[in-house]
This record gives sequence, structure tokens and C-alpha cells, in this order.
Amino acid sequence: MAERGVAGKCTERGICGFIGPRFDKRSRIRKNLRNVSMIPLFKHNGYVWQSIAFNNCIFSMDAREKSIATTLETSKHKRVPIFVMMPIDSFDIDASGSPKIRRIKALTISLKALKLAGVHGIAVEVWWGIVERFSPFMYNWSLYEELFKLISESGLKLHVALSFHSNMHSSSRVKGGVSLPLWIVEIGDLNKDIYYRDQNGFSNDDYLTLGVDELPLFCGRTALQCYEDFMFSFINKFESFIGSVIEEISVGLGPSGELRYPAHPFGDGRWSFPGIGEFQCYDKYMMQDLKTAACQEGKPQWGDKGPQNAGCYNSLPPGVPFFEEGQDSFLSDYGCFFLNAILTKAANMLNKYRESKKSSILLVAKIGGIYWWYHTLSHPAELTAGYYNTALRDGYDPVASMLSRHGAALHISCLEMMDSETPPTYLCSPERLLQQIWTVSKKRIVHLTGRNTNERFDKAGLWKIYANCYHPQAEAVRSFTYFRMNDKIFRAENWNNFVPFVRKMSKDL
Repeated sequence: MAERGVAGKCTERGICGFIGPRFDKRSRIRKNLRNVSMIPLFKHNGYVWQSIAFNNCIFSMDAREKSIATTLETSKHKRVPIFVMMPIDSFDIDASGSPKIRRIKALTISLKALKLAGVHGIAVEVWWGIVERFSPFMYNWSLYEELFKLISESGLKLHVALSFHSNMHSSSRVKGGVSLPLWIVEIGDLNKDIYYRDQNGFSNDDYLTLGVDELPLFCGRTALQCYEDFMFSFINKFESFIGSVIEEISVGLGPSGELRYPAHPFGDGRWSFPGIGEFQCYDKYMMQDLKTAACQEGKPQWGDKGPQNAGCYNSLPPGVPFFEEGQDSFLSDYGCFFLNAILTKAANMLNKYRESKKSSILLVAKIGGIYWWYHTLSHPAELTAGYYNTALRDGYDPVASMLSRHGAALHISCLEMMDSETPPTYLCSPERLLQQIWTVSKKRIVHLTGRNTNERFDKAGLWKIYANCYHPQAEAVRSFTYFRMNDKIFRAENWNNFVPFVRKMSKDL
């Protein structure tokens, strides 16, 4: 009965005996698209994401199979516009279940103050769990219509982050938070394997596993179709804002919106810094893909399980055999197979919804800043997160190469971080990580955007951000997002540092 209760909400696709007309709104929405294409970000042939299912997508402008060397305008000697991320507690759900903007008068005053300080725009997370909260295809954009209007009337631009994850467990400091849509949660209550699982069977319900990308488990739709339909609805609703008020769109690709696995879960006690994390491939759908890939490799035994010698969430690299140089390590034939995660399924979204003209909007893909244990051979914290990046292999070059061909920018964090401020015992290097990404972005001609990981108001931290945004050996980043707006930013001692920083960043060089 519970399954039928969920299925009963499905009004436009059939499941469990409920037959309805196929969803054909997409053809109407396509007419409203302006130079926005869907491209595969999780590519099967080793191009981007070393995972067991590669079918997620991001928006791309004018996605052509060629380098954008001749189409991207240089950002040298230009100002870096600053966006400020909305507060984490911006929204409430009222008694009727409708989302509401909290403290709207205080927010209006804050927006005006940021505009006067020289801030270019506001970054807003647009949550799947708010808009399509109760039932499939029932999109409620009222919260964002009100918020976008408020921001626009304040003279500010928008960076929109389409967020297909939950932030319920993203930090121990977050109270409440936004879940996945409630109808997705109901399906997950019946089938925990729609979420990532670790080797002990614990699931992470912040994001759907890549293993369900092409499986019609969600009221007749696959996960990819759910994401696509949501994005088409967004574009149709806010077409008049796109390219004028909305200048950047990032599309959520995993936990915290980043292209990675939830190998280092916050808030539930399983992981703490500087643990290496755990591989997240143990839901039944990803294991099925692994078994298929192993059989195609002629090694069916490789598909029975993940590495059994890779430690646990809070292990440290010394003494973890998989991340050393032994016979059964990441360097072995099995280790290379597992980390490459050879796939059998492919989604060719490249040519969908292509238009001939270019758009002024910047499309963005986020990656995580996994900087601890960077000074080791295996980079174990990066490997568990899905970045096949080691001292012997550049794992970010394939990411940059893919984005370069499709005109999307790469969003990185850690711009405020310094090696000297990290614990030397844990062999951290945010600076070397950033240098590696700068190098591949220059090689592949990819624009960078960035943000801070930790809240900084001191002059040293803000100066580090400025120095990284105007790196002497690379083009200036296209934009910077300050993470994030809260009461502390407006305190006199912090405001007096923040305003000069914003104005310095906003000057043409």
C-alpha cells in the first residue's frame, strides 16, 4: 500500500498499474530555451568522472564539439564580480507546508547595504526539495519569484545554484535544513538503495546514487528525467531573467552540489577531518554496474565487492594497504580497474536543445576542494571522493577537457586557504591543489569561478582571496562567491575589512 500511495501522486507518467499520458510538456518548454544545451558531465569513457554510473548533466551554452579557445573572452585585466551567498537559514516552511522568506525586512536592508558596498550579485540555492516538494511535476516557484524580484529591485545580479541535494546533514551547525522532495523521501523509505551506501551498509540520503540515473524508480521517471524536468521548468518560469538578472547558473552534480561522492559525510558522526573517507559504491544498483564492468573486463571476481583493504572513514594513510604501494594497492590492476570504474551505459545528451546563437550566461560546474593528504602518493581523500588524482595521474585534466569543449566554467573552493594555516601532520596543500587546477584550466582554456571554504573577515584571509583571484600565471577568475551572508558580515570590525576588499576586487586592473 505504501508503494501505491507514492505512485498515486504520479499524474503524468505511469507506474504500478497507474497509466497516464506521457509527459509532453518538454516539447513546449524547449521552444522557450535560449542557447541552453544538456551535456553529459559524468562521461563513461574516462573523460570526467571516475564513477560507476555517469549520466548526470549540466547546462552548457552553445555546446559544440570544439575548443572554446576562439569564443571565450579573456578575463585578464578585468574586475572580478563578487556574489554573496544567501544565508543558510533564509527560508522557513510555514504551517501549511509553504516556503517563506524569513526576516524579509532585514534581508532587504542587507541587500541594499551589499549593493552600496560594491557587491555585484547574490548567489541563491534553488532547492529541488522546496520547489517539487510534495508531488512529482508539482513545481511551486513562488518563493523564488518573490526572492528574485527582491534581489533584482535591489540592483543586484543573480548566480543560481540548482540544488538536487539535501543539506540536512551538511554541517553540524545547520539546524533544520532542506531535505530531498518528500515524495522522493517516501520512495527512499521503501528502498534505501536509491541512496549511496558505504561498505557497512549505511546510506547517505543527501543525494541520489548515480546508480539510479537511468532507472525509472521515481513514479515512472529516472533520476535524470527528474533533474531534466526540474531544469526545464526553471528555464520556462524564469526565461525573462536569464541573461539579464541571472548571469550564472550552476547545476548540482552531487553532495553539496559538487561533482563528487559523499565520502566525507558531515553531521552524523561517521567522519571527521582529516580522515580519508570511504568509497560509496555499495548500493545494489552501483554494485550491479560494477559486476557488469568486471565481467566485460574478463575479471568477474572484481565485481563482487569494493576494496577490502581501504580502511574506514577516519583512517589515516599510513597503514592502509590500498593507498600504499603494495601488491593490492591502488596501483594494482584491480585498483586501476576500480578507480576507473569502467561503465557500460552511456547517455548522449550532447545535441539536445541546441540553439544556434550564443548566450551571455555563464554555466558552472562545481568540484570539491579535497586538499588533505595531497602531499602523498595516492591522495586517498581525493580517491574516495571520486577524483582519480594521484601524484602519478592528473585527475582534474579530464574534467577541464570536458568542460572546455562545452563552454562551461569550473567552480573551485579554498581560495582563502594557505598551506601555512593547515596542520602539517596531515600533509595538506590547498595551494598546490589550486595550482594544479589553474594549470589544467589554462591548458584546456576553461574559465574559473571560485569561493571561500571557511568564513574569513580578516585582512590576511581576504588578501589571499584577492591574490588567488588575480593569479599572476593565470587569467583572473570570472567571479567570486563569498560564502556566505550572515549577521557577522555586517559587524563594524568585519564590514570595515569586507568593503575595501569588495571595492578592490571590483576595480578594472
